[in-house]
Amino acid sequence: MSIIQAAGWPIWPLIVCSVLGLALVIERFVSLKASKIVPAKLLDEAIMVSRNGIPGPDVVTQLEQNSVLGAVLATGFRTFNANPKATPEDLRANLEGAGRQAAAKLQRYLGALATIASAAPLLGLLGTVIGMIEIFGSQAGDGMGVSAGGGNPAQLAHGISIALYNTAFGLIIAIPALIFWRYFRARVDEYLLAMEVSTERFARHLLSVRKP
Repeated sequence: MSIIQAAGWPIWPLIVCSVLGLALVIERFVSLKASKIVPAKLLDEAIMVSRNGIPGPDVVTQLEQNSVLGAVLATGFRTFNANPKATPEDLRANLEGAGRQAAAKLQRYLGALATIASAAPLLGLLGTVIGMIEIFGSQAGDGMGVSAGGGNPAQLAHGISIALYNTAFGLIIAIPALIFWRYFRARVDEYLLAMEVSTERFARHLLSVRKP
C-alpha cells in the first residue's frame, strides 16, 4: 500500500491491467491444454469407428464434445449424415468452416493480452509525465520561483515517486504479458497445424469410406 500511495493515482490503471493480464494468462493455460484441443489418439479412434460407415448421431455428438479437434471431425460426419451424396468440395468447405471456428476459439483473448502488453508501457509513461508535472509544480513553490528559494521538497519527492514507480510497474506488466502472448501464439499455431493435418487425413478417409 505504501508503494501504491507513493505511485499516486496513475498506478490504478496499471493494477487493473495486471489483474486482467494474470486472469487471461491463467485462462489460456487452462483452455489450451493439449487434451482439450488435439488429443493424441482422437483421430485414430474417429477413423476406427467409421471404417464400416458413417456413425450415428450419438457417436458424432460424443466426438464433438470431446475436444476442439473432435468438433471439427464431427463436422465431417454430419456432412455425410445430412447428405450422403455430398461432394468432396462440400466436405472440405464444411471442414474449413469448422476449422475457422476452431481457430477463433483458440485465439480468443490473445488480442486482449497483446493489448495489455502494448498499453502497460504507455500507462507507465503517462505516470512518468504526471510525475514530471508534479516535479515542475514543486519547483514553482508559492510563486516565488526557484531562484527565490521556492520549492516544495515533499511534492518534489512525490513527483519523483510517481514517475519512477509507474515506469517500473508498466514494464513489469508489459514484459511478462508480451512473453506469454508470444508463447500462446506459438502454441496456437502448433495446434492449428496439427488440426489441419488431421483434418486432411480425416477427409480422405471419409471419402474412401463413402465410395460404393
